[in-house]
Amino acid sequence: MSDPLNSRLKNLIVSTLKLEDVDPASIPDDAPLIGSGLDLDSIDALELVVAVEKEFGVKIASSEESRAALASVSQLAAYIRTHAPSDRSLG
Repeated sequence: MSDPLNSRLKNLIVSTLKLEDVDPASIPDDAPLIGSGLDLDSIDALELVVAVEKEFGVKIASSEESRAALASVSQLAAYIRTHAPSDRSLG
């Protein structure tokens, strides 16, 4: 059974970055998001960070944090679970 937060993040990635040829369900949970994998660049990463901050109320403060958080969908979900305000729905 897939993690609802991972599914939500995959949909957010596809819609935010307008990846029209990508099925959210086809994005592996542990595949790299930046560079290989989805082959996202630094502009994509910035757009994704802004969308995640807006959607989940988390603040990704530094480039080191964003690199770690955006390592994969699973890493991003773990970051959100750790840093999201308790009043936000994550599912």
